[in-house]
Amino acid sequence: MNNEMFCYQCQETAGCSGCTKRGVCGKTPEVANMQDLLIYVTKGLSEITTRLRKEGKAVAEEVNQFVTLNLFTTITNANFDLDVFYDRIKQTLDIKAGLLAQLSDQAGLSEAALIQLDTQEAMDQKAGTVGILTTQDEDIRSLRELITYGLKGLAAYLKHANALKHTSEDTAAFMQKALASTLDDTLTVGDYVAITLETGKYGVDGMALLDAANTSSYGHPEVTKVNLGVRNNPAIIISGHDLRDLEQLLEQTKGTGVDVYTHSEMLPAHYYPAFKKYDNLVGNYGNAWHKQKEEFTSFAGPILMTTNCIVPPSDVYKDRLYTTGASGFAGCKHIAADANGNKDFSEIIEHAKRCAAPTEIETGEIVGGFAHNQVLALADKVVDAVKSGAIKKFFVMAGCDGRQKSREYYTDFAKALPQDTVILTAGCAKYKYNKLALGDIGGIPRVLDAGQCNDSYSLALIALKLKEVFALEDINELPIAFNIAWYEQKAVIVLLALLHLGVKNIHLGPTLPAFLSPNVAKVLIDNFGIGGITNVEDDIKMFMA
Repeated sequence: MNNEMFCYQCQETAGCSGCTKRGVCGKTPEVANMQDLLIYVTKGLSEITTRLRKEGKAVAEEVNQFVTLNLFTTITNANFDLDVFYDRIKQTLDIKAGLLAQLSDQAGLSEAALIQLDTQEAMDQKAGTVGILTTQDEDIRSLRELITYGLKGLAAYLKHANALKHTSEDTAAFMQKALASTLDDTLTVGDYVAITLETGKYGVDGMALLDAANTSSYGHPEVTKVNLGVRNNPAIIISGHDLRDLEQLLEQTKGTGVDVYTHSEMLPAHYYPAFKKYDNLVGNYGNAWHKQKEEFTSFAGPILMTTNCIVPPSDVYKDRLYTTGASGFAGCKHIAADANGNKDFSEIIEHAKRCAAPTEIETGEIVGGFAHNQVLALADKVVDAVKSGAIKKFFVMAGCDGRQKSREYYTDFAKALPQDTVILTAGCAKYKYNKLALGDIGGIPRVLDAGQCNDSYSLALIALKLKEVFALEDINELPIAFNIAWYEQKAVIVLLALLHLGVKNIHLGPTLPAFLSPNVAKVLIDNFGIGGITNVEDDIKMFMA
């Protein structure tokens, strides 16, 4: 408890145990502690909204979305701006006070629900007393954090759906009820295990909501070749995950002479029919999020970060980095939305006009767009390939990329897979192998990219459809293996969603989460067959057996 901070929510946490002096992600102790306090008061707000619902009183959608944004703002690599957290905490306390006055019965409410902090100094003092380690029991702490991180991941999906006017009162109510439960010292390990699994159920619902929002707004992804080269025009690079932000940027750059390139998790935007009408959407520049410092330097133009996955910028391009939505970094211009969710990108467009064209770092094309609708259209071809033995096994290699050398395992694994196997992927983990020449099987590419980590739902739908086609009782009878790379909290909700769907024997790497206590890890291993990774040769033998 003498640490300057304590955080172990991401895979790269120091020593696979916890960051105590400064986050590996780059966040300072001050930011980490304010994030802890924001989560604490958001749990208190959620306790009040949950009790209001029990009293039969409605909770405004604006409050639901406020809680969602609070959670999303604390996800790894999203926001490093200390002032943002002071402001969010103050707003949360104000909303909480207003809703508290509506309760008929305030008896038994926790300190988090009742607390008021009138000054920044009071916030600073309180922040040091509400961190993760204040829960003494290791197993209870582990489950509370597993639930909280799952909810953070779910909040990311909901935030994108909300931006496209898709909402779910049921999912919001569950999120707030689950958050409030982590304040309840009467709950047992068994109670928290049940809430953890229920979080997975709502994870599936949240992913389905986002899938409906994206496809109803932009059409179903199609098989698409994406350009990797550049043109000789000034340009903006857009990174993160928010498709609504991309849509607005493309609309506002039409006819200005400014090109737009996607980066990292924005690559799958090219697969949607609605974005193909923009001739100013040129292609994808670079690789996964952790390559930002070199790639944003060579890009030359301004950068728009729409969500998480910020690497603290170097001085070379910091003045070209703009943030929006849940993202933020002190000293960088933040572009806020108006009351209707609209954003004015004129400043970044004018900035781009003053910059040189991007430096080309690669050429060629990559192919993607294999979301559930597209793969199901090829179902007969896929099924025939499985029945004939042309495809022996599918490998779900979804998830996250990262900067650790140990993640080269996934490149080596993809290279070493037998030629009669196919990789199903979503998320930035694909950058470990999506530019390899792995070939195809009867015209079916050996890497089928469904899209962003937000599109992991597609992989679940594909598996469920194959189960139906092959008339199997159990999804685990399919020739599908799960070797998932994780990094942050969206991967946590994907894992919980897969567990809810009954998927077993999922392997996670490069390491198992530090927030899993030995006993909680044992529950996952014994009941679901969760495992880690070892080395490529032995793991392929194990999976193929």
